[in-house]
Amino acid sequence: MFHKISCDQVKMGMYIRSFGGSWFGHPFWRARFLLTSAEDVERVRLSGVPYVLIDDERGLGPEELARPAASSLPQGGVRAAFRGMETERPMVSAARRIARPRASGAMGPGQNQREAGEQKAAAALVNRSKKVVKALFEGARMGRPVKVADALPVVDEVTAAVLRNRRALLKVIRLKTKDEYTYFHSVAVCTLMLNMAFHLGMDEDVAKDFGLAGLLHDLGKMGVPEEILNKPASLSDEEMAVMRGHPGHGYQLLADIAEMPAVVLDAVYQHHERIDGTGYPVGLKGDEIGLAGRLCAICDIYDALTSQRPYKAASSPAEAIATMWGWQGHLDRKLLFSFMQSIGVFPAGALARLRSNRLGIVLDAGKRNARPRVLAFYCARELEFLEPDIAIIDDSLAADQVVSLENPLHWAFEDWAGLSEKLMKGAKRQAA
Repeated sequence: MFHKISCDQVKMGMYIRSFGGSWFGHPFWRARFLLTSAEDVERVRLSGVPYVLIDDERGLGPEELARPAASSLPQGGVRAAFRGMETERPMVSAARRIARPRASGAMGPGQNQREAGEQKAAAALVNRSKKVVKALFEGARMGRPVKVADALPVVDEVTAAVLRNRRALLKVIRLKTKDEYTYFHSVAVCTLMLNMAFHLGMDEDVAKDFGLAGLLHDLGKMGVPEEILNKPASLSDEEMAVMRGHPGHGYQLLADIAEMPAVVLDAVYQHHERIDGTGYPVGLKGDEIGLAGRLCAICDIYDALTSQRPYKAASSPAEAIATMWGWQGHLDRKLLFSFMQSIGVFPAGALARLRSNRLGIVLDAGKRNARPRVLAFYCARELEFLEPDIAIIDDSLAADQVVSLENPLHWAFEDWAGLSEKLMKGAKRQAA
């Protein structure tokens, strides 16, 4: 359950869900995290934000503030969040120990039924939304004024679904087919934009503007001839030139609408711009591209790569993320990493730093929709190798989290290819 509290009520052990006020008014890049240090608690108290939203399912709630100490709590509550955490295991080369948060156990029958119900509701929402987007876009193709008011209920519904159970909706948007790609894609990008906006700590009203931006980002494609838009093959240079006109056309359709949020116009016009200036329509670079444009570019590309198209097979989420992370200069890498955190997908084989101050290798995702796993093998604090251990990555209090992707050379892993291969073989033997 979420609780709205003032900054002076913030205590260590609380899980911050979001900050009140402007999304850029707080001192943290991430807005969803567990308060584990006195320094961070003090930063929140001095931040000047009007309020903080906390989640008592992932950390302490207001009712715990009056209790004497966590050690005297009855069974359940905060302790329940830590059930399933294993006891500490010694380092290979030192007597010191390191605590390793673990994910909770398997879901029971009741939780499975709830998850199935949430996913069914999410699928129905996506289908309804797709129909609204189709009517909106086809109206624009026929030259009718864009009825943005028709899109707002879609954004409201998607917002509520993301806040209620984002995983259910994220699963559904992965299951798209090539049919009516443009409309499904718009709903998917709306969902990804909203999910990322909340991950960055934006207020709900601001987040909804980003969701609307995702929903309308490809509106300009209605000015592209259907034989080009739906061509089951790669486009020629001439056809690509026509396609590259769609950001400008979309901007023109929306620019004169009263009170159109600036972030919507930025996303529509800039979602094909690239950080190194190689994008279109005008070749903006770096900070010339607004936050909405940079974020929409990431969501747009990710959904396109993971979609089945007439001329290409869909990439898995992990493959798409690995491809995007491998591009140099195209995307905002800080935002891209935050996007990975928001959807729980990281590039397999990458060196990751965990919240538990361990370094590890991101493992293959395995079965569809499984939680990401990292083979932890090194203590970043003591600079010592650890007995290899598989950490399940989740945003709950009882699990570990990826806090950064690291350059192996910065940690003196000069033969990273050899080291990672050796560790991966060991993990496979252990699993067998």
